[in-house]
Amino acid sequence: MGLKSTLFVTALLLSGAVAAVKTQAYFNETAYLPCQFINSQNRSLDELVVFWQNQEKLVVYELYQGKEKYDNVDSKYKSRHISFDEENWTLQLHNVEIKDQGDYQCFIHHKSHKGLVPIHKMSSELSVIANFSQPEILEDSNTSSKSYRNLTCYSVQGYPHPEEMYFLLRTENSTTKYSPTMQKSQDNITELYKVSISWSYSGFHDPSNRSVTCVLCVLGMCLFSKPYNIVPPKTHLPPKDNMLWIAAPSLVIVGVMVFFLAQWKRKKKQPDLSRERHESETIKMEGEESKNATHQQVPTLQHC
Repeated sequence: MGLKSTLFVTALLLSGAVAAVKTQAYFNETAYLPCQFINSQNRSLDELVVFWQNQEKLVVYELYQGKEKYDNVDSKYKSRHISFDEENWTLQLHNVEIKDQGDYQCFIHHKSHKGLVPIHKMSSELSVIANFSQPEILEDSNTSSKSYRNLTCYSVQGYPHPEEMYFLLRTENSTTKYSPTMQKSQDNITELYKVSISWSYSGFHDPSNRSVTCVLCVLGMCLFSKPYNIVPPKTHLPPKDNMLWIAAPSLVIVGVMVFFLAQWKRKKKQPDLSRERHESETIKMEGEESKNATHQQVPTLQHC
């Protein structure tokens, strides 16, 4: 019987010996698969055969009498960065991927003249998580209506898929929760999720201060977006400089009208000097004419 068949049979004999230990790793970091072997007899690695296999019974790593051996390792793990921590009896699976999650078993055998003797088995359950990006709220720039706005909240590069995603509308006196249907898509290679929700908000003309927050909940933890503040509508006044330019012509027109009105009133109150002068000259001329006529009528006295 070949070594690969021997390892598989031994694994079957040891199955169910120890309960699985749950372990967790972050995407693209290092997963630690424990073996928790207590070497009470202080055996050397030269006497041992240590290997891990996944839930599909494929060999992930093998240490044969202190040396790495790849004859039995499955092809998809040969190109992976995998190392063994001898001090802690732990397998380190680097650059972990979503597809790496699942059950693993560690087997240790003592190699003697009688062959391989199983002495230890450890099961572990690996789960892989990826932190979603902070949710972000965007306003749809294509919204043409002034009565409402389309708000979209999205988050990317996360795993597993969220349990809940919703909007919180906060006013001065209340907080209201809105839970639109969550849209999600999964990358075919990384298996990471992108999620989003959309909401049409129609309260933009409300005079009070309000804010909208997006909340994303995964594995009992919630992420919050930055508040999307809704500013009450204001009356748009032209800039001060423009107001001066607009008011200047009106002020000039009013000033001219006031000036001419004052001149007209002043002219109306003053006597007409030219007319009085003309009447005075007329009276003077009439007086002179009367005087001359009287002078002509006096008889001339002659001496006898």
